Amino acid sequence: MTASLIPKIMVGCKQLGLDDDTRKALQLQVVGKGSLKDMTEAERQSVLDELKKRGFKPSSKRGKQRRAPRADIRLIHVLWAALGNAGQLNDPTRRGLNAFIQKRFGKAWGFVPVDVDQLGENKQINDVLKALKEWVRRDVPDFDWDRIGQ
Repeated sequence: MTASLIPKIMVGCKQLGLDDDTRKALQLQVVGKGSLKDMTEAERQSVLDELKKRGFKPSSKRGKQRRAPRADIRLIHVLWAALGNAGQLNDPTRRGLNAFIQKRFGKAWGFVPVDVDQLGENKQINDVLKALKEWVRRDVPDFDWDRIGQ
């Protein structure tokens, strides 16, 4: 027996705003069991089907982010990934990149968008690019600058 549907059920409950008690009540109503671990895969599927009836829309793009809207912002992501691959970052995720931008530029800019892809001012984008390029040049000596046309 696999637990493959458990994460989907948990995402569905989160999407629908169901807390643990409400989820367990739903499970009891649908299959007569309050614990997902005690269910068969078919019973879990029944719970998932009920969540879909209630409006849960599973994502088909599991874990994928949309491509950044501008080439210069995509370059920010490339440089951040290079730093992450080189072991230079505590948090190589998008969340880490956003935290870096907030910490590094928040006071100087006064306002920092929640997500890097929402940067709209050329000066802000150039500030981030400059900082990341300097960091990559210093700490990622094998970075292929020709690949990105720099």
